[in-house]
Amino acid sequence: MSKRYVGVDVSLRSFDVAVRPDELHWVHPYTTEGVSEFVKRMNKLRPQLVVMEACGNLERSLARALEHGDIPVAVMNPRQIRDFAKSIGQLAKTDKLDAEVLSRFAETVQSEPRPLPDENQEQLRDLLARRRQLVDMITAEKNRLRRASPSVRTGIESHLGWLNEELKKLDEEIRQRQKSNAKWEERTRLLESTPGVGSVVSTTLVGFLPELGALDRRQIAALVGVAPFNCDSGVRKGKRAVWGGRAQVRSALYMSVLAGLRCNDRIRSFYHRLREQGKPAKVALVACMRKLLTILNAMIRDHTPWQPQSTTT
Repeated sequence: MSKRYVGVDVSLRSFDVAVRPDELHWVHPYTTEGVSEFVKRMNKLRPQLVVMEACGNLERSLARALEHGDIPVAVMNPRQIRDFAKSIGQLAKTDKLDAEVLSRFAETVQSEPRPLPDENQEQLRDLLARRRQLVDMITAEKNRLRRASPSVRTGIESHLGWLNEELKKLDEEIRQRQKSNAKWEERTRLLESTPGVGSVVSTTLVGFLPELGALDRRQIAALVGVAPFNCDSGVRKGKRAVWGGRAQVRSALYMSVLAGLRCNDRIRSFYHRLREQGKPAKVALVACMRKLLTILNAMIRDHTPWQPQSTTT
């Protein structure tokens, strides 16, 4: 029996399905009944892998249903899929074509199934995403307030008050969720023992980087996107640059490093040493982010709090 690979392109009301090498294609409504019917069909087909793109959590319920049905599934980065489509000359884009590209990607690359975050992890990420939205709205309203005329100032101030109250409530809910999970609470305690790592940074690492402590220093740096990649060709030696990774985690590490330049002796001395060697400020900051991540990774791995003179890195 030939191995089958399935691509699924998810949209708001339906999802397109393509199967290789059978060259099959069909569409399901994105409803509870449609998802259930699709899982039953996959149980009969028994594919090697079902691949779909991450699309703002729209794919979540379908991927979760496949996982519960013991169907191997991988949710891929859309950039990776789009680059693959370009590499095979597929420039046109429709739901049907996207499903076919996904199935062809699954057949060609043969990625391993990727376990989905558990539901508690997903809920924590949703809360963190909502927190980011509230912070962005507060920042926007504060900027408007500085230029506001008296006729609209009262409304903006009222809205700012409401937003700040919502942010307080959300921070408390996030904290309670962390306290209710023994593993998260331990990680939070260890992470926040680090100078420059506060509650927002620790919660972001707990929510968006569950692999922390389970990978080696090179793997975790590449996963986050703070590992420099070569860009050489022939005799030309290009500049190393970071690429990809998890933007939320990088943002948290950046803010932590900025705080660490004031209160973390190890990070501050490392930064100044790089600057004295002629490294640009941006390069030195990214190097500090990687160093901090490496230290935190070792702390979680070894279940040890921050040690100023630690040699685990």
